[in-house]
Amino acid sequence: MATSLGIWHLVLKGGEEKGIVPPCAIQITNVSYGEEIADASSRGVVKLTFQGLSQQDSDGEDDEDQDGSASGLAPSTTVLCALTPGKIEHAPVSLILEEEMPYAFNLTGKNTVYLTGNYIDQGHDQDPFDSDSEDADSEDAYDLREVSSDVEMHPDDLDGIDSDASRFEEVTEEPSKNQKRPRDSDAAAEEEKGSKSEKKNKKLKGEGGKAVDVEAAPAQNEEKRKDKKKKEKSGDQGETKGEGKEKEKYPKKTLAGGVVIQDAKVGTGPMAKKGNTVRMRYVGKLTNGKEFDKNVSGKPFAFHLGKGEVIKGWDEGIVGMQVGGERILTIPPKMGYGGQGQKGIPANSTLVFDVKLLEIK
Repeated sequence: MATSLGIWHLVLKGGEEKGIVPPCAIQITNVSYGEEIADASSRGVVKLTFQGLSQQDSDGEDDEDQDGSASGLAPSTTVLCALTPGKIEHAPVSLILEEEMPYAFNLTGKNTVYLTGNYIDQGHDQDPFDSDSEDADSEDAYDLREVSSDVEMHPDDLDGIDSDASRFEEVTEEPSKNQKRPRDSDAAAEEEKGSKSEKKNKKLKGEGGKAVDVEAAPAQNEEKRKDKKKKEKSGDQGETKGEGKEKEKYPKKTLAGGVVIQDAKVGTGPMAKKGNTVRMRYVGKLTNGKEFDKNVSGKPFAFHLGKGEVIKGWDEGIVGMQVGGERILTIPPKMGYGGQGQKGIPANSTLVFDVKLLEIK
């Protein structure tokens, strides 16, 4: 079953025609007159022009244009509903508009009509977080939950944690136990080997040339190994703190309307401007850290920047990002959903989005 992503609406004045290209699928659920009726005797008809499937050729294959693209789509027009003031002033409908397909609405009559519906997600047949999917592979399935991970550890917290190198040093291979009685020649060789090893251990010397007890030598080696690990941990802690300072070089900025932005990573590609079509990854959270929506893999979320297709906080906060960049948007209620609220979002909520700009068209 489809998942609702947000409210969609369109205002259509009498005699007007409007074209749209939805950034994602839209389900239209209602067509209605508004509070004011300009002409009580004017009947209104809402028409929809869309790309319909054309007839196939005699060989059962779609025609192709000279450039090789399929020409299997042809414009068609249908009547969505007809309204009459005082008799029929609204009409419930159930119509889904496909994403990134062109549509045009036309209204006859003199009275303004309001179309209402929802943005929907129809990708329920495929797990959007399946890293093995084609879309996830093509877009690297970037996980934006790592954007704000400013992790630092105190040196005391690292005590008792052995590095991989130290674990490999401590692994010793036990000799296999042979159940057979060794031959006399083998036993003699083993005894001779042990005798040489004992003599070698007796020759061990400590610092300053002093003789070292054979049993005390391993303990001294263990102390040296611990000192080495402490130095390695100290170096790792310095690198972690350095990474924290690196992220602090991007300050927070407050935009019109109270939207606060902070770059976690500045991209190297083109810069997003109003009017561009942008493709995004995002994780939406409340100020208490609870997630209410995200797009971290599968097909990226696409929309026209500055065209009112998303909340105002996005239209303002995405401007200026470069492709490959990551940004944190803190959006006050008046630039989000205000007092209306949404599924999983209480009314008058401040929203926090971790976003990444993948592409600009």
